[in-house]
Amino acid sequence: MRSLLVACLLFFTTSFTPPSFQIALLKYSGGGDWYANPTSLPNLVKFSNQNLKTSISEDIATIDVSNSEIINYPFVHMTGHGNVVFSDQEAQNLRKYLIAGGFLHIDDNYGLDKYIRPQMKKVFPELDFIELPFSHPIYHQKYEFPRGLPKIHEHDGKPPQGFGLIYEGRLVCFYTYECDLGDGWEDQAVHGDSEATRLKALQMGTNILSFVFTKN
Repeated sequence: MRSLLVACLLFFTTSFTPPSFQIALLKYSGGGDWYANPTSLPNLVKFSNQNLKTSISEDIATIDVSNSEIINYPFVHMTGHGNVVFSDQEAQNLRKYLIAGGFLHIDDNYGLDKYIRPQMKKVFPELDFIELPFSHPIYHQKYEFPRGLPKIHEHDGKPPQGFGLIYEGRLVCFYTYECDLGDGWEDQAVHGDSEATRLKALQMGTNILSFVFTKN
């Protein structure tokens, strides 16, 4: 019965245009540039719609971490270079969102790491970030990444790492470190990345969306 249901859902989603929905950029306090990479999410959405046949709105929402309306967005992206501060209320709101089925992608735009880790500890005191193995399904959606995250920008020259927070068996937060996917999603003129590098970044970003909407 489950196989038949899955087959019917796949037929529906490939034969008809599903209703559009939005993804959102997370706005936070602390002085960090939450608004970095303004062309990244629109470009990712365009790529996903073209290659996965998704129907995501190209109008990217901005949602404050304290806003209860965050529940309306199945995928929320967070980036920046600097300080992040979650109040107790904001941490609780984000926790409720993630437990209820939401998904947070954090992309370190270089310099975010030392700030975001203690703040996410406020959200899930009982959880620690764990590095996802290369066998994790997020690396094996439409596009294959057998060695995990692609290296988009050098930063400190460390290998890229993908960390996760797993709540009751579900990946609720994916944190991309020493990778800088968001820079790779931006318009080519912004950072001067090669088309091959940008393609890897967009493909990995599309894998994240695919995982959230079909596997998570």
